Amino acid sequence: MQSHPDLSLNQEDFRILGETPELLAVEKPAGLLVHPSKPGAGRTLWDGLRELLGYELANGGQVSLINRLDRETSGIVLVAKTASAARRAAMAMQAGAIRKTYLAIVSGWPTQDTFIADGPILRLGEVAASRIWLKRAVDPRGAAARTEFRVLSRVRLDRGEFSLVEARPLTGRTHQIRVHLAAAGHPVVGDKIYGPSEDCYLEFIETDWTPELESRILLNRHALHSAAIEFEWDGVDLVWRSPLPPDLSDFLKATQQLSAPGSLL
Repeated sequence: MQSHPDLSLNQEDFRILGETPELLAVEKPAGLLVHPSKPGAGRTLWDGLRELLGYELANGGQVSLINRLDRETSGIVLVAKTASAARRAAMAMQAGAIRKTYLAIVSGWPTQDTFIADGPILRLGEVAASRIWLKRAVDPRGAAARTEFRVLSRVRLDRGEFSLVEARPLTGRTHQIRVHLAAAGHPVVGDKIYGPSEDCYLEFIETDWTPELESRILLNRHALHSAAIEFEWDGVDLVWRSPLPPDLSDFLKATQQLSAPGSLL
């Protein structure tokens, strides 16, 4: 398969982090849809990848997204360029052999430096009235879900206390990290669904971003970033990393560092 070393500097929609003959790791910005959701929805990561991998597609290859990120989530997306690679990667993902690490800025200071969330998750509308069809919730009737969390730093802003948290999902439920953090009492900053009120999401749909929404949720997208993917492939350990993007690092820079993990004030 053909490689694309020069295109990493010219892709306006995403950045190439690494490539093998069968796989591609790209960095998606917040706001870019991964896959078309409906006709006329605008340009997506899928569109850009099909352009980038035109040579492979013309020679029997394909574009398969192994992990998918919400529109507002930034960071690493793993792509398979052949049918066989897609099958292998999907099986590895299901078996937990592909290790994913996320970074999130959350409201409040978790009392423990490391903790595990294992509440089952389901779509809220299956068991209760919900104005948001896609909203999930922790419920004993849901599917098993498990996320490991580690607090990296705790900071204070004039509008409250916040933490930078590392999250390692061991299962792959929809909105899993966001749901588990909200259930723990530390919702992701900027989360319109699981933050202060689901009214934020409904207002955003109606009005787009407004100063009133900014005053309530602080960021115009949820502060969640896919920061690393690690796995073994054909005897080689592959590790791809993506640093915290400027909008999230700038949010933290505007805070005053008060304590390191293990020394709560």
